[in-house]
Amino acid sequence: MKDKRNRSRRNFVKNTALLSAGMVLPSMEMEGMANVFNNRKLKLALVGCGGRGTGAANQALQADEHIELVAMADAFEDRLTSSYNSLAEKYINTGKINVKEKNKFYGFDAYKKAIDLADVVILATPPGFRPYHFAYAIENGKHVFMEKPVATDVPGVRKVLEAAKLAEEKKLNVVVGLQRRYQENYLKTLEKIKEGDVGKIVSGQVYWNSSGVWVKPRKPGQTELEYQMRNWYYFNWLCGDHILEQHIHNIDVANWFIGEYPESAQGMGGRLVRTGPDHGEIYDHHFVEFTYPSGAIISSQCRHQPNTMYRVGEAFQGTKGTVSTNDAGIAKIYGLSGNELHSIANSEGHNPYQVEHDRLFASIRNKGVINDAEIGAKSTMSAIMGRMATYSGKIITWDEAIKSEIRLMPEAMTWDSQPPSLPNADGNYPIPIPGKGKVL
Repeated sequence: MKDKRNRSRRNFVKNTALLSAGMVLPSMEMEGMANVFNNRKLKLALVGCGGRGTGAANQALQADEHIELVAMADAFEDRLTSSYNSLAEKYINTGKINVKEKNKFYGFDAYKKAIDLADVVILATPPGFRPYHFAYAIENGKHVFMEKPVATDVPGVRKVLEAAKLAEEKKLNVVVGLQRRYQENYLKTLEKIKEGDVGKIVSGQVYWNSSGVWVKPRKPGQTELEYQMRNWYYFNWLCGDHILEQHIHNIDVANWFIGEYPESAQGMGGRLVRTGPDHGEIYDHHFVEFTYPSGAIISSQCRHQPNTMYRVGEAFQGTKGTVSTNDAGIAKIYGLSGNELHSIANSEGHNPYQVEHDRLFASIRNKGVINDAEIGAKSTMSAIMGRMATYSGKIITWDEAIKSEIRLMPEAMTWDSQPPSLPNADGNYPIPIPGKGKVL
């Protein structure tokens, strides 16, 4: 039965995998593609006007000379206004900001109205909404930049995989915000791995250990839904827990460098520091052991606890050497005796966040196709599988996880909707308990 599961998982990966992130197909294959190029002005829409969305819009506007922001959408008017003012001030007198008042859209259906007006769409809402926004954009023939992760539950992952296939058929460009795949020192390190400098990767450790992120306390007069949406990081239907929302970067590097996706995961986690009502329902630490079809085992750890060891990066051990990468922009490759073989740094001024957009718009102009959607979906699935393992305390296989019908994110929301997770009489939210909770 194990062999059958392994074959099933490998066939799933094989049948849906792309060759690499940022793959550009020869232009001769693109004659019928529905994209825009040459010097035509590209119309841009921003869906999700928080800090990341505003930053992504800024990078997009710098990536191409002939581009204008024409529409914006967000659940909250104040967030859209702040984003618009920031961008308008930066790009005053450039002609790149052309968002009329009638093209500023608010609410749960606002994304459709903004997407309809654009050639290229930035999707940067909390990730629970991503599968629905992405599917709508692709169905309507739009090129997309979307932030990671691309879903918070397995039904969402499957929806993104379906839309990814449609994007491929329509020859649309899709870039996902897993920026290490566009980062110079990571790309050069991968070249050395492919050249055999470290041999076969057999083990590794990936980390996102930090003090944590912002908290948005409850304000008087807020409904439960508004409170959770503004404090979205701490609710799984919106965020998926920090093993997914943040640590996906490091898990994705492991998948990328090994060239596979994990076949199983087991782990443990909990909350010791972030325990108040404003911390919702997520853990503050996770430790997961991922096993890959090749036999490689990756130890994954992420933690949001102040005054503890900070580490964001990766380490891998191969049959001929070792690799160390981190968020400081330096990669090292060592031989088995500990001698340094390569020290790889980014070029001065290199910004992978900007490169993502540079590549996206260059591909649109030059009739190329980049499609990161399947990669983003599968690394999202890997992190979700890790969360399933820590929440349950059980071994979770890819084959069983990908079939899960547990839906965290509702298919449709209005301001009258009740959020999926509700507090008890004391204001606390239900916390996953290993051995008791259902994750599949």
